[in-house]
Amino acid sequence: MLRFASAIVLASLWVGCCVAQSEGTAKATPQFRPQVHFSPQRNWTNDPNGLVYFDGEYHLFFQYNPFGDEWGHMSWGHAVSTDLLHWHQLPVAIPEAGGEMVFTGSVVVDEKNSSGLCVDGKACMVAVFTGDSSPASGHREVQNLAVSQDRGRTWTRYAGNPVLDLHKSDFRDPSVTWNEGIHAWLMTVALPNEHEVAFYRSADLKDWSRVGTFGPDGATSGVWECPDLLQIPSKDGRSSVWALKVGLNPGSLQGGSGEQYFLGSFDGKTFRRSTAAGSHGWTDYGKDSYCAISYNHLPTGERPTLLGWMANWDYAKYLPTAPWRGQMTLARRVTFVRDRDGMALSQTPVIAPMRVGAGEAIAKELAGGRDSAALVETESPAELVLRFDPGDAESFGVRLYSDGGHWTEVGFDRAKMQFYVDRTHSGLEVAKGFLTRTNAPLAEHRPFDVHLVMDRSSVEAFAQGGTIAMTNLIFPPTEHVEVRLVRKGGHGALKVSGRSWKLRSAR
Repeated sequence: MLRFASAIVLASLWVGCCVAQSEGTAKATPQFRPQVHFSPQRNWTNDPNGLVYFDGEYHLFFQYNPFGDEWGHMSWGHAVSTDLLHWHQLPVAIPEAGGEMVFTGSVVVDEKNSSGLCVDGKACMVAVFTGDSSPASGHREVQNLAVSQDRGRTWTRYAGNPVLDLHKSDFRDPSVTWNEGIHAWLMTVALPNEHEVAFYRSADLKDWSRVGTFGPDGATSGVWECPDLLQIPSKDGRSSVWALKVGLNPGSLQGGSGEQYFLGSFDGKTFRRSTAAGSHGWTDYGKDSYCAISYNHLPTGERPTLLGWMANWDYAKYLPTAPWRGQMTLARRVTFVRDRDGMALSQTPVIAPMRVGAGEAIAKELAGGRDSAALVETESPAELVLRFDPGDAESFGVRLYSDGGHWTEVGFDRAKMQFYVDRTHSGLEVAKGFLTRTNAPLAEHRPFDVHLVMDRSSVEAFAQGGTIAMTNLIFPPTEHVEVRLVRKGGHGALKVSGRSWKLRSAR
């Protein structure tokens, strides 16, 4: 006989109760509400959780406080989409209960009922998540299960929880997938303070045995969390590489929270980092992409897809938005490249369905002696795809003006061999150090191209064939976007070509 805890009942009434307590505490800021990115209707959100595709829907579960717009009472919020762009928010999926908060984790589709938790043997959704509690005896994190028989609308906790308990205060964020190579479920989970990722296997999602660990390696100045292990195909589909992604907080490349990745091989037990150039990099070089995780159970032919939280723990609680606080990045299709500069992940944002018409062609030449020229005038949300022929310019790119005194600059600094996004003049300074420039190392032989998605409170940039991703929040005074070509140094012509689009709102 299956053992279950009591079902989560009246979730919609519960969330309605809690939301009512948080309304009216701050002036609404619709001017900052993202139009092509997910944000909850109200209240706090951070990490995405349980990303899974099932029965025609992409599910986004997320860390959520149903009681207010600051971190606390962590539960799983829930939204669904058919295209990764238009999201419909549903009632709280798995609420905090019995003094135990619901931290980050995964959802899998148990097609063959290996867990024995699916009613009548039909495929069901099983969540594997960290339970975080602070009993009198001390803080503790364990791994738990919950099951849904109705496409994620209601969930029942497994009565045998926890299914994995190391009696540790920091042991979290299980990423669970079916691994065909070992014909078993594989869990990738963080030992934060040891700077290790542990691998566990299970035949039934309930009994887990450790098979290997990875780390310490790379950046270790903060805790490790939100690990994800996935196999990434090359752009031509002829080869693949294993990527292990690990969140780091604090101590990331740009300060605060960020995510590094390692490329290598995995044999079902051991992850081995490649010795090739580029085998260690950053999933995003901006300040505002954290705990990105990949989708499970994607339709055949879809490339691995990441989605992250668009914020930084340095200042997340100060973001000037109401009645919500927190949003997600765009979903990103991921491949890998291997070229003269080494190995790297390449990310492409899911945004094309939001384009209005064929867009506007861009072709501009900035003659010697000039340092600025108008390219496009639009309003956010908008998209730009540009390729530069820089001539002898020392640095070059575009400025995104919201008015005469506020802009965000995106460009290439050849003298420093950096790609950058400079938000020092972008608008509100939400906290000390927010108005800053973020940088990524340029690859010598990759092109000077950039793909920009500009929403009301963010700029996502993908450069050099998507091998550099850089996400930054901005809080400009207007929705207006005047794009100007800019450069410093050099005497020859600077050329740019590409296309711009106005984007439809997904709200």
